[in-house]
Amino acid sequence: MKPEQPVQKEQLTSEEAEVLSSVKLSRIIIPMLIGVGVVGYIMFRAFQKEDLPDLNWTRFTIGWMFFAVFLLFMRHLAYATRLRVLTDGEFSWKKCIELIFIWEFSSAVTPTSVGGSGVALFVLSQEKLPAGKIATIVLYTIVLDTAFFVLGMPILFSFLGYPMIFPGGGGSFLSNSVFVAYGAMMTYGLMFFYGIFISPNTVKRFLVWATSWGFLKRFRQKAEEVANDMVLTSREMKQKPFSYHALAFLSTATAWTIRFVLVMVLMYAFVPAVRETFNLAQQALIYGRVETMYVVLALSPTPGGTGIAEAAFGPFLQDFIVNSKGEYVTGLAILIAFFWRVLTYYFYLLAGTIILPNWISGVVRRRKKERLKAKLD
Repeated sequence: MKPEQPVQKEQLTSEEAEVLSSVKLSRIIIPMLIGVGVVGYIMFRAFQKEDLPDLNWTRFTIGWMFFAVFLLFMRHLAYATRLRVLTDGEFSWKKCIELIFIWEFSSAVTPTSVGGSGVALFVLSQEKLPAGKIATIVLYTIVLDTAFFVLGMPILFSFLGYPMIFPGGGGSFLSNSVFVAYGAMMTYGLMFFYGIFISPNTVKRFLVWATSWGFLKRFRQKAEEVANDMVLTSREMKQKPFSYHALAFLSTATAWTIRFVLVMVLMYAFVPAVRETFNLAQQALIYGRVETMYVVLALSPTPGGTGIAEAAFGPFLQDFIVNSKGEYVTGLAILIAFFWRVLTYYFYLLAGTIILPNWISGVVRRRKKERLKAKLD
């Protein structure tokens, strides 16, 4: 399908033009250069000739790669299911799938610690949803994603113990940062949960008070907007049945679980040691280690965690990506990390450059038709 004609700047509001600017070449190239640069640097510094025998392709490897691609689309469908549930079926499946592409793209071009909520708010507002429902969707997705980690990590830790957090049995900056990341995640998760389900006005007063001091004053307006959205979301949530929450959390858990399993599939495809020693305890530990890694990446200040994700992958999984002698294979870790990022990051980065401009062009055309119809009426 050919891309739509470029959208004229005069047809857009300043907010729309700002969103469209997110697909500028520089916003796409820079994250890609960071990620590839980190991979290249690690490969240059640590790659050994002895790694070469471990870097081989077989039919078995290719078959599992196709399965990884299948998991990518299943994860996308799980997120689309969540959006359809949160909109009470107002969006078609096709529309939900399209909007998830835009949502994922916005997350890819903004720091992981910030997320793509700003673009999500803008996109949903163009789909003629009520303000209360838009606030509900965006804020509730934050609660759902956070709940998955805040509830899941202690459960996994109770079964897997410290090896889940400390790769190789020892501490490191990345593994120790898990506690900081998890603490931050629990704090804002509980704040949103309390504000949405218990007392939004209490949280609103707290946010207004907290942003009345020192350098925090610059965040006053944003805090008030979030607080007001929380009040609207709370009103919406009180009207929802249990099935609404159950389906929303189930689709969220499915999407995140598939994201972690995708890494496990790539390791199974490329690491003979993982296949040869396959057992449920090993797979559970890999799963827990991947979830731990994602907790750390939640604090990443780079777009989509680029650079940090590539650098963290090997250290977090070093005791699994080994050769027949049990030695960590850097080249193999980098190869798996590269394909992992292609499937979970670069894919959405490139897809968004096509889908987002086309979507905005469609919004502009729809507005033209509405204005023309209003004149005729």
